[in-house]
Amino acid sequence: MPPSSGPVAHYATFIGLRYSFSRKRNRFTSVISMVSMLGMVIGVASLIAVLSVMNGFAGELRGRILSLVPHGYVEARDQGIEEWQGLRDQLLTYPGIVAASPYISDKVILGSGEMLRGAVLTAIDPGMERGVSQVAGSMVSGSLDGLDAEPFTVVLGSALARILRVQPGDQVDVTVPRLTVTPLGIFPRSKRLTVIGQFEVGAQPDTYQAYVSLITGQKLLGSPGLVDGLQVKTVDLYGAPEILADLGATLGRDYRVLDWSQTQGSLFSAVKLEKLMVSLLLLSVVAVAAFNIVSTLVMSVAEKRRDIAVLRTMGARAAGVMAIFVAHGLVLAVVGVSLGALLGVLLASSISGITGFVEGLFGVKLFDPAVYFISVLPSELRWTDVVAVVLASLLLSLLATLYPAWRASRISPAEVLRYE
Repeated sequence: MPPSSGPVAHYATFIGLRYSFSRKRNRFTSVISMVSMLGMVIGVASLIAVLSVMNGFAGELRGRILSLVPHGYVEARDQGIEEWQGLRDQLLTYPGIVAASPYISDKVILGSGEMLRGAVLTAIDPGMERGVSQVAGSMVSGSLDGLDAEPFTVVLGSALARILRVQPGDQVDVTVPRLTVTPLGIFPRSKRLTVIGQFEVGAQPDTYQAYVSLITGQKLLGSPGLVDGLQVKTVDLYGAPEILADLGATLGRDYRVLDWSQTQGSLFSAVKLEKLMVSLLLLSVVAVAAFNIVSTLVMSVAEKRRDIAVLRTMGARAAGVMAIFVAHGLVLAVVGVSLGALLGVLLASSISGITGFVEGLFGVKLFDPAVYFISVLPSELRWTDVVAVVLASLLLSLLATLYPAWRASRISPAEVLRYE
């Protein structure tokens, strides 16, 4: 007679393994078991691979955008900063800040011929800008230093230049949200700028960002000597929120201090939300596969009714019978989840090679650089994601085994053996 304490788990696991891998099972039950296991493999592998690709996309997006966007901003709460040189010197002495650069920024309309496009026009000091962003290193034509060499010149993002159909040497008309009072009336302020270069970071700023010199920006967007604020760079990108929060407390209420997680937070929050929604959708595939185990166990319980009755007459308790079928279902789930995790890790680790092979095999370009900001499919495998997927899949599988196992434990030996 099986004891009622520790050895229950031992004999339940043993019998559950026998039921899972026995060759004497009903053929239809075996097919359903294989389908359930295959669904688990596909669901887990797909979830791990897709999460890795989304991590890769988020990393690419973060790296490219934050190469152009400073780690933070220090702005005046009133009409601008006049003595910005002194403030810059003060910022450079603050622990954790390695560079600072003045800027003026506003939304404008750029036009070329019949083409009009909204853009963000930012006035910078090219020399100081090198310390806070990688715009200078992202130039594909011309030089950022040329903005200081000649007034009323502009550097455009490569995608923005293509939209406006301009090249270095061409001119664009800029209309700014300022009014000019003349004897003939009030008109929006506009000026013709000469394009001297293009930059490309391979992200959304390529489609809307334009740069002019600080002197040109003060004439177009502000007043001589005034700037909107200072862009700052910290020693650590991910430590910037904490560093700049302390800086804001030090500077007081006269200044507003923002970090990149605040200025770009909505974008990265959208990426996280998208990852969460895709994860839930793919997890539903795993859930369907997990609850296919219900069908397998229900059929197995019907097939093993005589075995259950014999075990109960030998002294097995209802909990022991329930443990047998929980073990039976979990064995199928563990095998499926393990194979799916292994396949998912392999796919995530070699996704770039797989896409390259497909492109070479069919002679197509899946990610055309002329259309997309990327040319290869990025992937970043995180073991925390793998562990989370495995645990969630096993939990769903455990829940799926409970009802059939409970039904098995409720079988009455007398009812079964009466007709034997």
